[in-house]
Amino acid sequence: MNDTWSVDEHRDDVLRAVRPLEPIELPLLDAAGCVLVDDVAVAAPLPPFDNSSMDGYAVRTADVESATEEFPAVLTVVGDIAAGSGDLPSVGPGEAARIMTGAPVPPGAQAVVPVEWTDGGTGAGPATGMTGQRHHGAEVRVHRGAPAGAHINGRGSDAATGAVALTAGTVLGPPQLGLLAALGHATALVHPRPRVVVLSTGSELAAPGERLAPGQIHDSNGFMLTAAAQAAGAVAYRVAAVADDAPTLRAALDEQLVRADLVVTSGGVSVGAFDVVKEALHGEADFRRLAMQPGKPQAFGLIGPDRTPLFGLPGNPVSAFVSFELFVRPALRAMAGHAPDALHRPRVTARLTGDAPLNSPPGRRQYLRGAYVPGRPGEPGTVGAVGGAGSHLIASLARADALIEIPETVTEVAPGAELTVVLLG
Repeated sequence: MNDTWSVDEHRDDVLRAVRPLEPIELPLLDAAGCVLVDDVAVAAPLPPFDNSSMDGYAVRTADVESATEEFPAVLTVVGDIAAGSGDLPSVGPGEAARIMTGAPVPPGAQAVVPVEWTDGGTGAGPATGMTGQRHHGAEVRVHRGAPAGAHINGRGSDAATGAVALTAGTVLGPPQLGLLAALGHATALVHPRPRVVVLSTGSELAAPGERLAPGQIHDSNGFMLTAAAQAAGAVAYRVAAVADDAPTLRAALDEQLVRADLVVTSGGVSVGAFDVVKEALHGEADFRRLAMQPGKPQAFGLIGPDRTPLFGLPGNPVSAFVSFELFVRPALRAMAGHAPDALHRPRVTARLTGDAPLNSPPGRRQYLRGAYVPGRPGEPGTVGAVGGAGSHLIASLARADALIEIPETVTEVAPGAELTVVLLG
């Protein structure tokens, strides 16, 4: 095994170890944001019948083809058709049926003329006749002609029988869920959202809202990483921070495995005397040194009876966040069934702004916080460093919307130079 792993080696090793979660049939709203497992074919045409796209009158085209304002076509209204109507009047020569948006087109009708093209029907003012009263036996004057199919949503015009409505791998957003519902599906077969347990370690950690004792700090990682897991599409659970005691940590992990598809810890993965994650997971996780900054110490393993993936991240907030974005987020998305090209954050090229060069240690891939501004079409954007390189600087992390990536072979980047930026938005 390598003494030092590259960022790519560690990421690829992690992704080889995780698999999409077993498919599950979920009610549509519970499936929101999930990845579809199989193609969905159209079993029946959508819409299932010809229907009107306008409030107006269903007519025969021959009866209105010569209609003008000066010489309107005068038609006998044979009935009203509302959305949901099942008993439809037939439209014969010289006849029309008043029709509402979404209502089925009656037999004999070939087009719909909007109410605005009529006088609204006998007994109603111009263009205001769609008031709900029945006009059977009344007359309507049509001032404009309409070709066959005008203002009619044809049967199967949205989705034809046998067509593929949604392909496997589709992420089910609101329009996709609406389509499934329109096709009559009450459920969807999807890869479920991974369940993630987030646990911070450290005797110095106190919960936000508690008064700090000497030597204590508030647990920011637990909230930051739980929110990051949620943003990645997971169902995330934050667990109260655990003190630097290996048996206590192991007991907490074992208790949480019952509801976890993946576990994230922060802290305790370096070479210090109180690095309890290493002690608690001895023999189950691989503890690695990565050629990166921040985030050099990393742990990964498959723990417990179900071999649940566990990521042990560094304790400094910036190190933990960068590690999550580079390694945990892609793993979560792979478990959720996303395609390989959709696992990672977008990467773009940008020109460095500022007055001073950026320095980076040789042999390490550095990730600095940055503020990115998109460029004009066809041109790279710009990015400026936010805060320093310290891995404890969470205030600067909160102002960043990108990570500036400096390769292992580069030790200095001058203002105006182009480099790779990982977009966090």
